[in-house]
Amino acid sequence: MGRIFFVPALVLCLVSCMKQDDFNGGDFDGHSVKGFFIINEGTYASGNASLSWHDTGTGETLDNVFYGANGIPLGDTAQSMTISGDTGWIVVNNSKVIFAVDMADMRLKGSITGFTSPRNMMVLSDTKAYVTEMYDNRIVIVNPRTYEIAGYIETGCSTEQMILHDGYVYVNFWSSGNMILKIDPVSDTVVDKMEVGLQPCGMALDTNNRLWVLSDGSAGWTDNPAGHETPSLCMIDLETFTIEKKYVFDGYESVNYSAPSDLHIDGTGTILYWMDGGVWKMGITAASLPDKPLIHSTGDQSFYSMTIDPENGDIFVGDAIDYSQNGKVYRYSSDGTLLEKFGAGICPGDFCWY
Repeated sequence: MGRIFFVPALVLCLVSCMKQDDFNGGDFDGHSVKGFFIINEGTYASGNASLSWHDTGTGETLDNVFYGANGIPLGDTAQSMTISGDTGWIVVNNSKVIFAVDMADMRLKGSITGFTSPRNMMVLSDTKAYVTEMYDNRIVIVNPRTYEIAGYIETGCSTEQMILHDGYVYVNFWSSGNMILKIDPVSDTVVDKMEVGLQPCGMALDTNNRLWVLSDGSAGWTDNPAGHETPSLCMIDLETFTIEKKYVFDGYESVNYSAPSDLHIDGTGTILYWMDGGVWKMGITAASLPDKPLIHSTGDQSFYSMTIDPENGDIFVGDAIDYSQNGKVYRYSSDGTLLEKFGAGICPGDFCWY
């Protein structure tokens, strides 16, 4: 997220008449195309996850690009996607698989299996990548070249997101956790850790190399063995690995089904965004949290995911609607003005810029 690469156009054949060799990835000039993939989770346990492509230059959206290229379904609960070189890695959580696709045409190059509940993948080299897990207190080490699991890093808690900075990988505990881990990817060892708010659900790195961590306080999980606390936002100095600032979200009860989530930062590294009913915006030098959202969601919207255009600051918000029908994506300007909306697959849960 946050880097722009060149992408060839993707052409989707009609699913009703699609065969393996019917798909023909376009050969357009890469300089004329940019956009992002929409990772549609689908309905849990239904095996109807999908991948969409949205061209931010033309406004065109192509659905089911993975199925269109390969003739097989993506699986159950697509979680995330990352791109390294000419390969895209699509993490499918409940199917416990990661697919490798050729970015030229979305054709399948290979797959990695043997996971418990994969969430996110970070490619560190041609022969090493990390995968976080939801129901496994280990980070999985995989070899992207051979598509095999190569080892594990014991963490003691489920892990979620990863950020690479100055030779170290920073990972947030998630379910019932309250820690940020600092991992040396050369030795595959945890070299330090620090306590933040309960259930850190999002991280972002700003222009000053400060790590921002959003914690939801375990909102909505009434039986969390770790208990509950007020959500918070921490700014961490990575040189000293200490909390430099901590913002606490007032007005939350101990068990509240609404909480801040989905933390992002714009392309300049100076403006933070998160969701909580609507979309909230805050500069990294702000003395306090904002008192009202930038974008208010309406009663018929279910804001579920978000991404920020790293070039112009446009805000894209995924609307899951009722989590069973095809969703929508809304595009807003950085000042919160609605610019357009377009369709997506069932439960648009994440985005991957390319």
